[in-house]
Amino acid sequence: MKKVPRISETEWEVMKVVWSQAPCSAGQIIDVLTRLDPTWHPKTVKAFLNRLVSKNALGFKKEGRAYLYRSLVKEEDCVEVASASFLDRVFGGSLKPMLAHFVERKKLSEEEIRELRRLLKNKE
Repeated sequence: MKKVPRISETEWEVMKVVWSQAPCSAGQIIDVLTRLDPTWHPKTVKAFLNRLVSKNALGFKKEGRAYLYRSLVKEEDCVEVASASFLDRVFGGSLKPMLAHFVERKKLSEEEIRELRRLLKNKE
């Protein structure tokens, strides 16, 4: 597997747009982000795009006057890295206390409980 860079919480917002819309221009990314949250500023988005390019999370090609961005890393791989980092930082790498924490503190629907049971049963 290719080395997956660490992506900050705000960089995730930019990556989600690219994963769902690629290839896409900076203008398209800015439009999506500002529709979701009007506090996004175009210069901020462009700074994050540059940061993600330097981390090798995004690539681009120039088409006319626009740059079209595409992801160089898979969303699933980034989720795996971020999940492992969270698990290590917050729960010392142990899955059991993390699951217990969320199961005890979050309201789970019957559907979610059935799905958790199914997942655990498949692991047996």
